[in-house]
Amino acid sequence: MSHVTSRTAPHATSQVMSRVTRLLLLAGSVGSVVAGSVVPAVPAVAVSPLAPLAPPPVRDEDRAVVGGDHLTVTVRNAGGGADGRFELDCHPAEGSHPDAGGACAVLDRNTRWGKDGLAPVPKGTVCTMQYGGPATAHVTGTWAGRPVDARFDRSNGCEIGRWDRLVPLLPRLGG
Repeated sequence: MSHVTSRTAPHATSQVMSRVTRLLLLAGSVGSVVAGSVVPAVPAVAVSPLAPLAPPPVRDEDRAVVGGDHLTVTVRNAGGGADGRFELDCHPAEGSHPDAGGACAVLDRNTRWGKDGLAPVPKGTVCTMQYGGPATAHVTGTWAGRPVDARFDRSNGCEIGRWDRLVPLLPRLGG
C-alpha cells in the first residue's frame, strides 16, 4: 500500500491514511490509496468479463455418429455375479448390460466437451494407499464419437474414486 503525503503536514496525512487503512481492514475490504483518495479493492470476478466458464455438455447432435455410442464392458474378479462381458448402446439405452439406462446416464453426466470421463488417472497424481479389491474392468468401443479403450482397477484411492464415479456402468463394490 502506498502513502501519499503533502509537504505541509506529512505527519497528519500519514495518520489519516493509517486510520483509513485500519477502517478498510476492519470492514473486510482492502483497498489502495491513489492520489490522496481511497480506492476500494474489487473482486476479480466482478471486473473480469472473461472469467472462465464450464464447457457445455455434449449435445445429442454431437453424438450423431454412424453406429452411435456402443461400449463393451468386461468385468473380472468383482464377485457377487457382477463378472461378465456386457454390451451397451446408448441413445436409446439398450444391450446386455444389467443397468443400461443407469450406465448411459452416468456416462452422460461424466461427459463434457474437451474432457474424457473415461480417461486414466493423470500421471503424477498423489493417491491414497488403499486397496479396493481385485476387481478389474475393461471398457472398449465408441463414446461421444471417440474411440474408447479404458482399463479400471481398485488399486489405490484414485482408482477406487474413478471406478465409483462410473457406477452403474461398472458394478458397485465395497460398502
